[in-house]
Amino acid sequence: MVSTLTPRQRRRLGAGGPGALLVAPILVLAFLYLPVAVVIVYSLNSKRSFASFGELSLRWYGDALGNTAMWASALVSVRIALIAVVGAVVLGTALAFALDRLGRRTQTPAMLLVTLVLVTPEVSFGFSLLLLFTSVAVPLSLWTVALGHVTFAISYVVLMVRARLARMERDVEEAARDLGAGPWTTLWLVVLPQLRPTLLGAALLVFVLSFDDFVTSMFTTGTGTPPLPVYVYGMLKVGVTPEVNAIGTLFLLISVGLGVLGVLVSRVRTAAGRDEVLI
Repeated sequence: MVSTLTPRQRRRLGAGGPGALLVAPILVLAFLYLPVAVVIVYSLNSKRSFASFGELSLRWYGDALGNTAMWASALVSVRIALIAVVGAVVLGTALAFALDRLGRRTQTPAMLLVTLVLVTPEVSFGFSLLLLFTSVAVPLSLWTVALGHVTFAISYVVLMVRARLARMERDVEEAARDLGAGPWTTLWLVVLPQLRPTLLGAALLVFVLSFDDFVTSMFTTGTGTPPLPVYVYGMLKVGVTPEVNAIGTLFLLISVGLGVLGVLVSRVRTAAGRDEVLI
């Protein structure tokens, strides 16, 4: 391809060099992650004050690990996340199969409704759930929080599973049917093994989304032990302490680790034959 840039434009573009092109992304990344870095750094501060930094210390991590109320809330969040994983993966996978088999005229409005959840403001979503539960006289509890998480997590599962189904060849399914396998046998022995990495990645993603969710949990939680994000918010209303920074850092590492693991697992390929189906 012949360049259409004039010599003067080439000189201007080359004057900045590659380093000039890196300034914008570096500034954006600094804007995004500087608050997180501050939380991590001050979680290692030996002093309680945020005005000065003393020595590096793990004192606040010890206090966080010894906080029984925090662990009780974390256990509630884990239970909610596991319920959300089961509900969202099962319902989302079923919906993805249905959309994959439907005609284009039906797929378009259905996918519009699925993606609409992703662009709906979470405050409006959580408030709508609260009105729904109160209007039908459902008491707020762990189950209402889990149901709210399932509702918004289904969309993520549908998008991931549909993307994988679009890359799958139908020849294997047709071969299984020709060999006498019924629809359920084909689904269990042929289709689901090929979806296994995607389903595992979707499950990890839903777990992280549910575990970290605050807005929907805030609207749908009841009395008793709150989920961890709601508990941390209650601590912040009393005052920001280095213990809050330590709790945030601990669960940030857990969430990021699970999120990265989910992305890696969902991208597993069949180079080693692990994703192949044997009939």
